[in-house]
Amino acid sequence: MKTNKALQSLGLGLVLTIGVVGCKHKPAGLTHLPNGSTVGNPDGSVDPANKITDGSDGGLKSDNIPGGVAQERTHNGWDKNAEMFKADTVHFDYDSTVIKSGDKSKVAHVADYLKGNPAAAVEVDGHCDERGTDEYNRALGERRALAIREQLVSGGVEASRVETVSFGRDKPVDTGRSESAHAKNRRGEFILLTAPGAK
Repeated sequence: MKTNKALQSLGLGLVLTIGVVGCKHKPAGLTHLPNGSTVGNPDGSVDPANKITDGSDGGLKSDNIPGGVAQERTHNGWDKNAEMFKADTVHFDYDSTVIKSGDKSKVAHVADYLKGNPAAAVEVDGHCDERGTDEYNRALGERRALAIREQLVSGGVEASRVETVSFGRDKPVDTGRSESAHAKNRRGEFILLTAPGAK
């Protein structure tokens, strides 16, 4: 009889533990993607200032500017020029969002151009190497793009003229698996945006 009560108590405890721990729930603050996955920090959290939503071209666009003020989408339909700032591509160390000192002059060059051309805007695309999950890499790509955006804003560019997109690992420039290939893929690219018909 004692064994039966002990087994019942153990069974009840097991059922309660599974119910509390094993229930699948959606962590707060994650952005859900069309494929059912989510985007967030490695620990499952998302900084509200870095909230991201579905973007065009398979990437993710930032809905917020630094400080959490909502950014309007004023550049939809603008012409894109991916060649203008090709030489200014910023490269990152593994799992890092820190702009290296050697790349800060590239960001400054883009900022100077934008300050001299007030009708232009820029899209900053964040990219990663192939390592890590899709979700983690999309979030890391977004944080890289936001780091560059913050540097542009610190350099005097209006935040409303800088949009961010994360492609994660979806658009490698080098499909190799060497460290050299990975280093090329960990990048932030600038896409010049100009209003249709503008010269």
